[in-house]
Amino acid sequence: MPAAAQLSIAATASYSFAHFVVGHQVPLLAITVCLSSLGFVRDARPKRVLETAVGLAIGVALAEVMLVLAGSGVWQILVALFSTLLIARLANAAPAVAVAATAQSAIVLLIQLPAGGTWARSVDGFIGGGVALLATALVPRDPRRAAIRDADRVFAGLRLGIDDTARALRTADRGTASAALAGLRDLQPAIVDWTATLDSAVAIARVSPFLRRRLPELVAQRRLLDGIDLAVRSMRTIARRAEALAGDGAPRPELAELLQAVGSATALLGRGVRDPASIGPAKEDLVLIARRLDPRLITPEASVTASVITVLVRPVVVDLAVAAGATAEQIRAELPDLA
Repeated sequence: MPAAAQLSIAATASYSFAHFVVGHQVPLLAITVCLSSLGFVRDARPKRVLETAVGLAIGVALAEVMLVLAGSGVWQILVALFSTLLIARLANAAPAVAVAATAQSAIVLLIQLPAGGTWARSVDGFIGGGVALLATALVPRDPRRAAIRDADRVFAGLRLGIDDTARALRTADRGTASAALAGLRDLQPAIVDWTATLDSAVAIARVSPFLRRRLPELVAQRRLLDGIDLAVRSMRTIARRAEALAGDGAPRPELAELLQAVGSATALLGRGVRDPASIGPAKEDLVLIARRLDPRLITPEASVTASVITVLVRPVVVDLAVAAGATAEQIRAELPDLA
């Protein structure tokens, strides 16, 4: 709904300016360029909107030039579309922008010349792009809800992966460990979505006077995302090792208890996305866990292979603690010396 509202308001404003202020009777391209520049997409960064608007304006201008120099016809359409595709693709790395620019070029070539003259459609295209760029700041989408939803998905998946790995170690169930590894691997698209949403939110907050006060909150969430991304990668390594260990059929309740403690701290950290007051206690729990991460303490009688799990938990705890606001040096200083 926020995206739909922004698109509708911006397109109407673009049409109104072109029609009532500039005097164009049917400013079709003011609407189409505005809508295409903003897009119904997750990435609403001003930079992306600007790049798209410029690409679309290039398509319109090239078509206008073709009409002036060579008139209209089948071969003119071929040359204009081919040129627009190449130039727009070189000007913007996104293939979708090149295609959209070419579509605008086709509209110019096919619709009847407007009353405003040959270059009226180019003017409409620039109006649409300019209004789209202004809309990112003056009628911004508030992406915080989407970022929180993405964060919830990632934290839920990470907590499930940790719990499944702990259960696999407790019961020596290789199938559970395999499921944990698969679930952790499947988290990557959710992490990519969260990254795109959050980068867009930060970029919009920097230019929008209405969202600028949210910038510190969004930057803190970006730090949280970075730590969680690294923790998920480390947990995949642990899940793979747990899968291998489960093959001998020996339960390892001590390692399971350690991972459950990490999972509880992760859940508390996840609640911090909505309630920042939870981040402090999560960091304290992670510090306490870090102080225990010595294989000689956790599994004194275990083999070297089993003891590696405790060693592998150390970077997970460091990454989670950094996500909670600690520095890497601070949390590493809490880790027992393995020498």
